[in-house]
Amino acid sequence: MSERRTSRPGHRDESRAVRVLLIGIAMSFLVLFLFMPLVAVFAKAFEKGASAYFAAIAEPTARAAIRLTLTVAAIVVPINVVFGIAAAWALAKFEFPGRGVLLTIIDAPFAVSPVVSGMVFVLLFGAHGVIGPWLIAHGIKIIFALPGMVIATLLVTSPFVARELIPLMESQGNDEEEAALTLGGSGWRTFFHISLPKIRWALLYGVVLCNARAMGSSARSRSCRVTSRG
Repeated sequence: MSERRTSRPGHRDESRAVRVLLIGIAMSFLVLFLFMPLVAVFAKAFEKGASAYFAAIAEPTARAAIRLTLTVAAIVVPINVVFGIAAAWALAKFEFPGRGVLLTIIDAPFAVSPVVSGMVFVLLFGAHGVIGPWLIAHGIKIIFALPGMVIATLLVTSPFVARELIPLMESQGNDEEEAALTLGGSGWRTFFHISLPKIRWALLYGVVLCNARAMGSSARSRSCRVTSRG
């Protein structure tokens, strides 16, 4: 018993040292790979002064790029919210054939390279693609246009909301929803008053991630569009 008591302070000091070391490594990683690039971006943006920065933003090309990015995000994020909630609800609350296939489809954008998805996109909708000539003949423009940017952004952002909600909804179970239905609550009322409040923080986190990825993806698509015009 005495040996066990004398070993506890040393063990506590060792665990504290390991914890401090791990926290220090994590903070160093964040500073080097997250905050330093942000500092470099803002330093480069404001190197000629705030007036030059706002003058550059006020240019028509910059305003068009910002407007296009916000438009794509405004279309994509609500669609992903509806899809993410529906997919998470189905996967967490029910057992059905093809459940594993649906999970694989949701996770596929994480595994597929953006270069590969872009190449497939061009092969499908390009001028010499599978359906590209038919689209051109009917005056429908997908590549380097708003519909194509929305479709491409939906592809790369589709897993974020669903993947944040699925583990949480699986861990919460169905007890509260079943109790509400037993007491006479309707399905929609149960969802809005019980299910949705329980997942609000995970839903918010998924929306933030989805919006960030959508804006980054649409900005890259805008750059490709400008390059193609040049």
